[in-house]
Amino acid sequence: MKRKENIRNIAIIAHVDHGKTTLVDGMLKQSGIYRDNQEITERVMDSMDLERERGITIMAKNTAIMYNNIKINIVDTPGHADFGGEVERSLNLVDGVMLLVDASEGPLPQTRFVLKKALQKKLPVILVINKIDRQDQRIEEVVNEVYDLFIELDATEEQIEFPILYTNAKLGVAHRELHDDSTSLHPLFEAIVNTIPGPITDDTATSQFLVTNLDYDSYIGQIAIGRLSNGTLEMNRLYTLCGEDRTVPGIKFTALYTFQNLKKIQTDKVFAGDIVALAGVENIKIGDTISSLEDPKPLPRIRVDEPTLSMIFYVNTSPFAGREGKYLTSRHLSERLNKERLGNVAIQVKSTDRPDAFEVCGRGELQMAILIETMRREGHEFMVSRPRVITKQIDGKICEPVEHVFLDVPEEFVGIVTEKLSQRKGRMMNLINNGSDRTDLEFFIPSRGLIGFRSHFLTDTKGAGIMNSIFKGYEPWVGPIPQRTSGALVADRAGRVTGYASQAMEDRGELFVPVGTQVYEGMVIGERNRNGDLDVNITKEKKLTNMRSSTSDATITLRPPRLLSLDQSIEFIAEDEVLEITPQNIRISKMVRDRNVRGALQKRERQNAELV
Repeated sequence: MKRKENIRNIAIIAHVDHGKTTLVDGMLKQSGIYRDNQEITERVMDSMDLERERGITIMAKNTAIMYNNIKINIVDTPGHADFGGEVERSLNLVDGVMLLVDASEGPLPQTRFVLKKALQKKLPVILVINKIDRQDQRIEEVVNEVYDLFIELDATEEQIEFPILYTNAKLGVAHRELHDDSTSLHPLFEAIVNTIPGPITDDTATSQFLVTNLDYDSYIGQIAIGRLSNGTLEMNRLYTLCGEDRTVPGIKFTALYTFQNLKKIQTDKVFAGDIVALAGVENIKIGDTISSLEDPKPLPRIRVDEPTLSMIFYVNTSPFAGREGKYLTSRHLSERLNKERLGNVAIQVKSTDRPDAFEVCGRGELQMAILIETMRREGHEFMVSRPRVITKQIDGKICEPVEHVFLDVPEEFVGIVTEKLSQRKGRMMNLINNGSDRTDLEFFIPSRGLIGFRSHFLTDTKGAGIMNSIFKGYEPWVGPIPQRTSGALVADRAGRVTGYASQAMEDRGELFVPVGTQVYEGMVIGERNRNGDLDVNITKEKKLTNMRSSTSDATITLRPPRLLSLDQSIEFIAEDEVLEITPQNIRISKMVRDRNVRGALQKRERQNAELV
């Protein structure tokens, strides 16, 4: 075994919007991958439309640049704890990490989550303080906060002795010392080469390739991406696929790739220590190992944190089903969810007692929302239930997942935020007043207490609050938690929303649908301003008389409806409601749409409660 000095494998850790993707853009430009006349795409690592729209990294991706004849493989990691499965995979590929921190905001909770995983793997760290041109930068304090974070996460002495660089990613400049004469990112490249060790491998040993990601090409089929830990892989040779519960000898590749800049370069042979891709292996899964034919030696499988949240995905049965989507049946739904499971180790799909319903388990509401939005854009039509937490039996007690919540709010909103979280069984662990009219709060709260809380939090803090959470562990069940305190306005018949009926709802609550929208019986059209649901005729039209007036209706002014996004809809729905997802619309409806049947069920529930 020897260390390869011509390869470096590094992952970038950063909180949302701290400039990670912009910095990678600068590194790519300065490594000379673009021609002089080539059109350059900004935020090139955010390849998914959803990543560009939301400004977050969802999928772990990699690129490779050359610096002084040394190949640097750069792996982009998601910053959000909901995508922990991507984080686990990307850290399996690398020998070190670059921690990118905003010069004003400092290390934030999602940074903590990924950094903790990196330190557990004993990976060396380079600290990069970005956005040093901000007027509110506080570089010295931020560096001290990072040291405190390392100590809190039980870093070793070697890990705490990290190099520090100061960057302005937009300008593409890195400094070893603040305000030195550097005009490029070369100090950063030097720090990577000098700090991150090359991989320790043996090209002559038994081949061991761990699959950490899957891609698909319509021409060559499924592509497996991962790191070749030992040995070599060659075209026209036979190998063994070591799966979780099976071993398949005699597999052969149809293509081998190595990464160069933003492209996959086809080759006949790949060597140990590099991040490579291969095609032609059927039914390959993340965590599988490809090893030699004669003496296969599988590597340890990738293990990720268990899911904490589940949602039921149903075939769409609403009166409007089939109008907009291309994929409507239970077979389409099952195939798509199983395809997601193959490429996302943090997702689990379970069958239910209904053939048209599937339980999907994941890490959080955001991960579920991304999956739903992706399926919707692909043309799927389906329904989903309210998220539910996944409980465990520990020492004979029912335990539920608990989140560590970090809040940054203006001083005047501390009282109302504390009150709302206390009602949801939150326990305050820390309160720090930074002396800048803002206060940092830390709470431990059951995961189900956070379902539906984010939209209330933004309203209560008038959009000025910042909230992040990471999974803490399991604690005993704390009893019932009040969720949505308001009822719903429910359409009692099918038809089109009228301005006349909408005006009559002004004092009943807030509408979610504009005038002219087609509705059906049982569809939730608004939020009531008191407890209990209210069935309303939202299609009612004004009675016509034989007297004409040119101005009688011209004075009607309606409050604009509150149009809910997908995330807001997931947070809003109650236990007896479902979300209807189509490529063009998101609708909320009652599970039981017939109001007479729904009324009878509610009456029976009240009678049973009285008997108890």
